[in-house]
Amino acid sequence: MDRAQLHRQLPDGISSILKSINELPQLRRLNRDLLPTLHSAEACVDKLLQLIYPGYFGNESLSSDALSARIDGLAHEIADVLYDHVRFCLRYKQNADRPNDADLDGRCENCDQEASRIVVAFFGKLADVRAMLADDVQAAFDSDPAATSMDETIFCYPGVLALTVQRLAHELLLLGVPLLPRIWTEIAHSRTGIDIHPGAKLGRRFFIDHGTGVVIGETVETGSNMKIYQGVTLGALAPAYGQRLRGVKRHPTIEDDVTIYAGATILGGETIIGSECVIGGNVFLTSSVPPKHVIMLDAPNLKIRDRRPKSERNPDGARIPTTDSELSG
Repeated sequence: MDRAQLHRQLPDGISSILKSINELPQLRRLNRDLLPTLHSAEACVDKLLQLIYPGYFGNESLSSDALSARIDGLAHEIADVLYDHVRFCLRYKQNADRPNDADLDGRCENCDQEASRIVVAFFGKLADVRAMLADDVQAAFDSDPAATSMDETIFCYPGVLALTVQRLAHELLLLGVPLLPRIWTEIAHSRTGIDIHPGAKLGRRFFIDHGTGVVIGETVETGSNMKIYQGVTLGALAPAYGQRLRGVKRHPTIEDDVTIYAGATILGGETIIGSECVIGGNVFLTSSVPPKHVIMLDAPNLKIRDRRPKSERNPDGARIPTTDSELSG
């Protein structure tokens, strides 16, 4: 089959696609307000990273003499894009109850003014966000002996990137912006493997080591000086109830100075992990833990089988260790 034959045979496939689109309205979005594209949202996040960490990101070096002009230019670039994104999302929220294919009527008369107010307020929060992120970066460096410099934690640690985007998205969420905060945190999720909902309330000096597979739900609340490792889930119980649980505290509260090791799962809105607790790897919790406790699984019983032929086993006559105590020394 050559190219011309290929195109002659496409109409049947195109007709079936159009038929499917007409029959499945939940998978189409027609005659509706414009929303931010993923590409433009990613570009906005990348410019915000340059603003939050001047000199670390971007395609050019930055000197002290050029700092003021660079920050001024970046701020105006971000504000222009963010203004459009916010007003798109406000209009989306205003008209969300219309039928999917309804005409573009009922415009949000105040969305443009509200978008301008929100963008100004968001920029007013960035100095405070940077102060929190400075604590996060310091915590990453202080907590990990593998870190050789603060530069390394900013450039290389996925937890720092995920926290940066989540803290920015959280401020947008508090200002009443729909959808866009979630888009931002999903961008960070795709880059880092760390899934933090923008609604989570995270304390200062938060350190995520390695990070792959970490999930932190919408109503999680944490204190300060928290350290978690890869594969940790701070999640909800009874997801089968779905939309009926919207707005309900569904995820755990973690107090100050808690460490949660790899693979641990902590679920439930009434679950509170007290200050200075240590939660061991692969622990599954749905109930609260008092302060200053260690929760660990019993060590598994190791079984060792020698794969060598009998003639090659233990030439010195020593018995192969089989118990935990023998293996450890």
